[in-house]
Amino acid sequence: MTALRHRVDAALNTFLDRQGPKWPDGALDTVRSFVLAGGKRLRPAFCYWGWRAAGGEDCPEVVTAAAALEMFHAFALIHDDIIDSSDRRRGEPSLHRRFADVHTRQAWRGDPAAFGRNTALLCGDLCAAWAEQMFHECGLPAGRIQAAYGTFARMRTEVIGGQYLDLVSGAGDGSVAGALTVIRMKAARYTVTRPLQIGARLAGGSPALDAAFTAFGDPLGDAFQLRDDILGVFGDPATTGKSTLDDLREGKPTVMMALTREAATPAQKARLEALFGDPTLDRTGADELRTIIVATGALSQTEHMIATRAEAARAALAEIPLLPPVREALSALAAAAVSREH
Repeated sequence: MTALRHRVDAALNTFLDRQGPKWPDGALDTVRSFVLAGGKRLRPAFCYWGWRAAGGEDCPEVVTAAAALEMFHAFALIHDDIIDSSDRRRGEPSLHRRFADVHTRQAWRGDPAAFGRNTALLCGDLCAAWAEQMFHECGLPAGRIQAAYGTFARMRTEVIGGQYLDLVSGAGDGSVAGALTVIRMKAARYTVTRPLQIGARLAGGSPALDAAFTAFGDPLGDAFQLRDDILGVFGDPATTGKSTLDDLREGKPTVMMALTREAATPAQKARLEALFGDPTLDRTGADELRTIIVATGALSQTEHMIATRAEAARAALAEIPLLPPVREALSALAAAAVSREH
């Protein structure tokens, strides 16, 4: 897995080097450092092993195609951080903060924060465009690329639609059902199911394998995002690279918070109303919210949901006819997606 990660990063570097003459001085280096800074590279890994599961042999072309998913992931993270007003990502300043800092250091006219947001927005759009370019120029036969492109396009639509539903959920009732729909569209399928299916289709995989990857990937992707939501509130910022205040200040409508709201007493609901979504929330208020989450049983319920979905994914994986190296790799990826601290 470490070797594959290095190959993905090398493919991203090679592609970005080709863009140098076409992009203004300095900006490309900022985007490059963001794209390559940390990250689990789960999406390229699932794409690669989807390819291998369908009988594809190891080759640099499929690594480039898989790396395109990481470029698309960069787009999603950049826009997500702008929407959520998150100042940090992977232990470093988020892209809009980096550009705001450039504006401040250069003593340019205007509002540094607005410059940072607007520039990062453009760079996120650029990463989305580059992802498509990388995918189409990966070097695999055109027919194979075309066969997989429908899934690639569907993944993009699901992510953007999921982000919209996330905003609607935050402004609406914040129900458990609504939160589950958001994580399935915004994160789960785009993290596991679609990358697996893209890799398999690039290798000429069958409809039966496509369906099997849905049965495996959907519950695993749900478990991945549920774990992410727990880490966003209870994780160690030194490990996650992100503040545990962000989701609480934003009022992020996660499954865990929906469960908390459903089980809260009237007194607890009053405190949730006062604290959750307060942009000035301090650590004392965050600790009070964590106490309520634990007391209502929402944390333990979310852990149970992770466990049941992870087990469903393992059971589905056991039913797929795979060569031992592929099965071992997908089992390891599944464990890494669920049992993690960042």
